[in-house]
Amino acid sequence: MFKKLLVSSLALLVLTACGTTAKDSKEDKVIKVASHMEPMTTVVTIAGEVLAKDGYTVELVPVSDNAAANIALNNKEIDANFFQHVPFMTMFNTANNGTLVGVQPIYDAIVGFYSKTVSDIKDLPTDAKIAIPNDQVNQARALMMLEAAGLINLNGKTHDATLKDVAATSYQFIEVDLLTLTQAYDEVDLVYNYPTYIKALGLTPKQDALILETSGSTHYAISLVAREDNKDSEKINKLKEAMTSKEVKDFLTNEENSKTLAPAF
Repeated sequence: MFKKLLVSSLALLVLTACGTTAKDSKEDKVIKVASHMEPMTTVVTIAGEVLAKDGYTVELVPVSDNAAANIALNNKEIDANFFQHVPFMTMFNTANNGTLVGVQPIYDAIVGFYSKTVSDIKDLPTDAKIAIPNDQVNQARALMMLEAAGLINLNGKTHDATLKDVAATSYQFIEVDLLTLTQAYDEVDLVYNYPTYIKALGLTPKQDALILETSGSTHYAISLVAREDNKDSEKINKLKEAMTSKEVKDFLTNEENSKTLAPAF
């Protein structure tokens, strides 16, 4: 009787261990990625389809805004996020003692300045109201574009430029949250914006922007972001491979997307 109980107990332990291993293995194949807008969400979805062939499940985690995506990643609630460029990520790390790391640039969004009141930048009034992002990183990008267009002088400042560095000008600058710049379009003479957001107004950079960014670098490329503790993990390496796959590149270079972005890999 004792032998039968012993054998049964051992069998139960083996079955339990196998079940636990199978469960853990299945869970370890789930990669949680936060993103909240097109075309980022579609890139994540395509990467998930690529990884499904290797038994991975990519779970697209919806978030309400950019801050939520970084907080969730920093708190280890997700494995990665995909919505930002590295300078924006670095700004988050500095402000929040974060450990986020840029893993792979995916595409460079074609940013521009748009106007509802003028059709040629030469006609911009000298006292025009210009809406730019209120965060330092995107604000510097916008200001550098205005300087390249000959509208302002930044006194030698570049990626760390702020409104304080703008030489005397009669333009009226209005600082706006990145996610509400689209609403500012109706209220100002000139507004900086990303193609992802301005698309809601039926506008595209190459066709409608009065000023386009001239730099072709990947400094501001929208990137896959992970954490210092998981950046070299198998999950993140697999995700990186999938997000730089032919399938993703084909999506980024199709007729529609080529109007607003350029692959960065």
